[in-house]
Amino acid sequence: MRAIWTGAITFGLVNVPVKVYSATEDHDVALHQVHDADGGRIRYKRVCEIDGKTIPYEHIAKAYDDGERTVVLTPDDLASLPAERSREIDVVEFVPNDQLDPLMFDRSYYLEPDSKSLKAYALLRRTLEDSERTAIVNFALRQKTRLGALRVRGDVLVLQTLLWNDEVREASFPSLEDSPRITQRELDLSAALMESFAGDFEPEKFSDEYQDELRKLIEAKLEQGDTIDTAETFGEQEEKSSGGGEVIDLMEALQRSVERSRGSGSGKGSGGEKSAAKTSTAKKSAAAKSGAKSAKSATAKSAAKSSGSATAGKTAKTAAKKPA
Repeated sequence: MRAIWTGAITFGLVNVPVKVYSATEDHDVALHQVHDADGGRIRYKRVCEIDGKTIPYEHIAKAYDDGERTVVLTPDDLASLPAERSREIDVVEFVPNDQLDPLMFDRSYYLEPDSKSLKAYALLRRTLEDSERTAIVNFALRQKTRLGALRVRGDVLVLQTLLWNDEVREASFPSLEDSPRITQRELDLSAALMESFAGDFEPEKFSDEYQDELRKLIEAKLEQGDTIDTAETFGEQEEKSSGGGEVIDLMEALQRSVERSRGSGSGKGSGGEKSAAKTSTAKKSAAAKSGAKSAKSATAKSAAKSSGSATAGKTAKTAAKKPA
C-alpha cells in the first residue's frame, strides 16, 4: 500500500506521527464508453463556453455562482485556507463506542505509526481498547475539513471519516405516523422466521454475483467473439417468479416462510436457497442481454453461414432443450 497522507494524531501534549492509507478498494470491472458502430473510444473535452477553446487543466479554476455573481477561486486561494495547511489529526473528545450512528460513517483509513512513535501509538490503541471509547477528531484532507472517528481494529488504529450532522437526512414518512396493530401471533412467527436465518456474519461467504457474471461474460466474448453461446457460458436457468405483483396475507406469508425454512433443515440452508435464486436471476439477466445481441448478429450473418453450421446449431439447441 502507498500512503496518501502523513500527519500526526494530537491530544493534549501528546503527538503521534502517522501515515494514512486507504483501507478499502473498489473491485468493480473497469469499463469505458465506445461508439457501438466501430468501437472507437468516446472522449470528452474541457471546452470553454465563451471562446469555444479546449482548456488545459492548469488553466481551470473553481467558482461559486450565487445566481447573480460569480466568484473564481484559484488553487492558490484554496491552498491559503488554514485548515488545508494543517497536518494534524486533532482529538476533540473520547466518546462511548455505542454512541456513534453507523449512518454517519464514510471512508475508512489505516494509520501506521512512525518508527519513532511506536510506543505512543501502542499506548493510545491500548487506552481506547480498555476504555471502550472512540476518539472524535478533526483533520483536513483533500481540501476539506473532516470530522472523523479514531478506533481500534485488531492491532491497527483506524480513522473513519464521518458525515457532518447537516449531511445526514432525517427520515420523515407520513405512512409511518399511524402504527399498524401487530398481534402476538405475528410477532412470534416473525421471530421464528428470523431465528431460522440467524448466524454469525462471515463476509468471506458473500460475493458480488453481478461482477462475477460480468467477468465471465467478458472472458467468453474474448474467446468466442460477439456471437457467444449464452447457454453454454451461463448454463440454462429457469426463470423464477418474484411474486412482486401478488398480494399475500402477512400471516400466511410468515407461516409459509417458517415452514419452508424448517423444511430446508437450517437457517443456513434457507440462506443458500435465497442466494441461489439471486444467482439464477443475475445469470438469466446477463444471458438474456448477451443473447439479444447474439441474435441480432446472427440475423445479419445468416446468409453467410454454411448448412453444416446451421445443422450443428440446431443440434445444440435440441440437446439443450432435452430434460436431464
